[in-house]
Amino acid sequence: MIVLGIDPGTAITGYGVVRVENNKNTVLGYGAIRTPPKQAAALRLEAIYRGVEELVSEFNPDCAAIEELFFNKNVGSALAVGQARGVAILAVTHAGLPVAEYTPLQVKTAVTGYGRATKEQVAYMVSMLLALTETPKPDDITDALAICLCHGYNAHNWGRSG
Repeated sequence: MIVLGIDPGTAITGYGVVRVENNKNTVLGYGAIRTPPKQAAALRLEAIYRGVEELVSEFNPDCAAIEELFFNKNVGSALAVGQARGVAILAVTHAGLPVAEYTPLQVKTAVTGYGRATKEQVAYMVSMLLALTETPKPDDITDALAICLCHGYNAHNWGRSG
């Protein structure tokens, strides 16, 4: 199974692509879709949509996994992330892929064994579990790879199909 993991954001949408076979995880690619901060919101969302479409075309994943929206005190930020998340989900569903959604707690638990793990702990475990020589930067990429791992480990137990 090839999993496209997405950590949505308006400025940076992190992605990871991992092949999960026989309890072995192989990284096929990772990176970020970046949008300019001064660009109109509609154009930023279109860039995210197109970027996800290109990833689906390039890697031909079997499914997508995306982080659920984390609510914080900054409502404006939460709305922007929700919009980025929505266009990413739309892009993968237009491609006919099933989508699983995971909370940050589920992702951290799957990768580190502790739901309140720090970003550094998650990054360390992602690097170790995927045999990466260095930790991908920014954190959005590491988070997307962690989402891939979470889905690979828990595809039959956690997540909700869209």
